[in-house]
Amino acid sequence: MKLGTVRSGEQSRAFRQDGSGRTFYYDLEDVGSLLNIPDWERLPSREGEPPAPADLLAPVARPGKTICVGLNYFDHAAEVGKAAPEVPALFSKVSTALTGPRNDIRLPGLSMEVDWEAELAVVIGKRTTRADEAQAREAVAGYTIINDLSIRDWQRRTSEWFQGKNFDHSTPVGPVIVSPDEIDPESGLRVETLVNDQIEQSGTTSDLIFSVTELVRYISQVLTLEPGDIIATGTPGGVGFVQKPPCFLQTGDVLRTRIEGIGELCNTIQIGNDQSDGPARNSSKQLEMSALRRTARKESRQ
Repeated sequence: MKLGTVRSGEQSRAFRQDGSGRTFYYDLEDVGSLLNIPDWERLPSREGEPPAPADLLAPVARPGKTICVGLNYFDHAAEVGKAAPEVPALFSKVSTALTGPRNDIRLPGLSMEVDWEAELAVVIGKRTTRADEAQAREAVAGYTIINDLSIRDWQRRTSEWFQGKNFDHSTPVGPVIVSPDEIDPESGLRVETLVNDQIEQSGTTSDLIFSVTELVRYISQVLTLEPGDIIATGTPGGVGFVQKPPCFLQTGDVLRTRIEGIGELCNTIQIGNDQSDGPARNSSKQLEMSALRRTARKESRQ
């Protein structure tokens, strides 16, 4: 089963697709509203045509909580020179940081160190607190894709990562939520980032340090998880800032984020496009250097 949210005129509607591809629409604005209704499966719905990919929105418009997990892949921890953590490293993302699966990502001209982080995201389906293993599994409504775009120089300003992870509309989510009976992260789902059709990240969820069940169980000891909450499970190796030379996103880049069994996000990057923001400091020089680095990396791969 797949759940999603689609643009419908000036409004939005939640939908469900069954295993045969039939699509059923609900008179609710998003999947978050749907999941917050007990026994939502019994709600009346209307069958219709499958939604056009261009009309898909973030499945949960304003999740109550988005909890992110840092350093949760063995290869990513290794590439940044860190030991695998003994407990999950958690931080939060505000709802204004989220955007749709095909929206342009428009960032103010405050940085040229915009990096990618493809991640499997867990969507919570039932209120859960202090869960045991079985309850943690039952809490999962399904899985979607998130790219935790990271503004690295802002991320490094303090020991907390929050500033570099919460720029407005910087985090695409979607395109749909796929139920646990269709995909299993423990079996190893391919997770990829492509920039202008060049693969930058290619990992698998079998490399997760803390599994989905472990994360839900751990987080629920600290706070109550509610329907529509999102857990971003971390990114595999291949982020831009550790590459030699480092590589960051530029205006006009097309960022694709793929996870096997779920689908793809496709977002075009715009940096400093709002005149009120002004250009990033030394932006012309940094753009030139970034282009040179990208050329050097491409030549080194040939």
